Amino acid sequence: MRKSTIWLLTAIMAITFIGLLYLQISYIEDITRMRKEQFNDAVKRSIYAVTTAMQQDETKRYLEEGLEDNQRRLLSFEFGKTGYKTNNNFTVKQYGFSGDSASLQYESGKLSLPGLTSNSNNGLGGDNNNITRTYKGMQELLRKQYLYQKGLLDDVILKILSTASQQSIQERIDPRQVESYLKAELQRNGLNLPFEYAIADSHGGIVYKMQEYAPEKENMVFTQVIFPNDPPDRFYYLKIYFPTQSQFIMKSVEFALPSFIFTLIMLLTFIFTIVTAFRQKKLTEMKTDFINNMTHEFKTPISTISLAAQMLKDKSVIKNPAMSEHIATVINDESSRLRFQVDKVLQMSLLDKHNVMFRLTIVNANTVIQGVINTFKLKVEQLGGQIDAHLCKEDAWVRVDEMHFTNVIFNLLDNAVKYAYEGRPLHLHIETRIKNDKVEIEIEDNGVGIKKEDLKKIFDKFYRVSTGNVHNVKGFGLGLAYVQKIIEDLNGNIHAESELNIGTKFIIVLPLIKTD
Repeated sequence: MRKSTIWLLTAIMAITFIGLLYLQISYIEDITRMRKEQFNDAVKRSIYAVTTAMQQDETKRYLEEGLEDNQRRLLSFEFGKTGYKTNNNFTVKQYGFSGDSASLQYESGKLSLPGLTSNSNNGLGGDNNNITRTYKGMQELLRKQYLYQKGLLDDVILKILSTASQQSIQERIDPRQVESYLKAELQRNGLNLPFEYAIADSHGGIVYKMQEYAPEKENMVFTQVIFPNDPPDRFYYLKIYFPTQSQFIMKSVEFALPSFIFTLIMLLTFIFTIVTAFRQKKLTEMKTDFINNMTHEFKTPISTISLAAQMLKDKSVIKNPAMSEHIATVINDESSRLRFQVDKVLQMSLLDKHNVMFRLTIVNANTVIQGVINTFKLKVEQLGGQIDAHLCKEDAWVRVDEMHFTNVIFNLLDNAVKYAYEGRPLHLHIETRIKNDKVEIEIEDNGVGIKKEDLKKIFDKFYRVSTGNVHNVKGFGLGLAYVQKIIEDLNGNIHAESELNIGTKFIIVLPLIKTD
């Protein structure tokens, strides 16, 4: 699949997933906002109803006190000129009606006339004038009672307005009654969840609060004036807080969360698939480069050996001992070169295995490194360079596989030779030191250096820093991957520092083995 096609599919799927996630998030936000608004409205209705109930309770208390006083006055009231009275019944005997059937009754502050029946034995039967006077008397009495009751209500209202606000809030309300009202009103509005409340004065001071009242955020507290008719400087506020408000609101969107999570999982899976596809494509390209390089690296020594073999068939060459020796040397060198390339390929197979079989022994790192330096010294000097070695005086004992450890040092030095800066004498600096129970091995060169973007990838398998020509520097891109694999399997670590056109430094850290 072409890279452009992969990018096109990636763009389409990305837009699709982003649009789907945006719609789901918008839907969840809308539901949450609506649920929060409903919750706020229900709470406001509830606390408004509670404060209204408290105002009604106070008004009722004042009315009951006024009516009790009114009842005491009525019991001492003298009715008219002939005023007949009993406890709560006022009878009209002067008009010839029986006390049982025609009576003016007072019950709970109200006057009533149940009925009138004519008494044929009183001598007033059929006297319409007397009946008319009786009803007029009743009407006058009711009018006076109405005016009295109206005055009483005016007195009660004036008393509430003038004296109620002067009382302490503890005298005006019962906290247990408030809690009961709150529970009832919240349940009536569908808010069956725990709450905490407090009563505060106009200055914000807490007058009363539940023991658990401790709001996390002030903006989560609902407030309502308890007695709005009081002077503003004597206002008291009912404050209510719901500890589980967020969980209560989020319950309304629980059904949408699984679909959002599944969509997010699909998006992550898609991203992983795309990243894997690009990695596989890159790996394929790197393997293609590897095959091209391998073909080139194998073709040169094979061609040289083939040419040397053909020359040996020439009888004149056989008769010339010097020429025969030269051809034998060429065949031997090219065979060694071919074998070295084969070893490189075998290293790749080691990288593909999770566990490399080691023959661990305790060796002196300085001794191994000095041996590799001796091998490379002649090669570096032939190129006009030099190796500067500063090995620590202490014995740097490490537990390693000597063959693989030697290959690690060899690969790093070989890279320094391959990437020497043209026109500049190669200078290699090798140093070992012991620091914090660790052995540090530092190999630094003054070669071409590595770009910052390439520095992060140099330990990747098959990765080779581009130099404009894939064949100008021989190799398969396996050396540093092999080095990192071996060092990490030996419980160590390696990192590189480099500056373009200045040089590169590799630092290996291995555990120090203490010996008696």
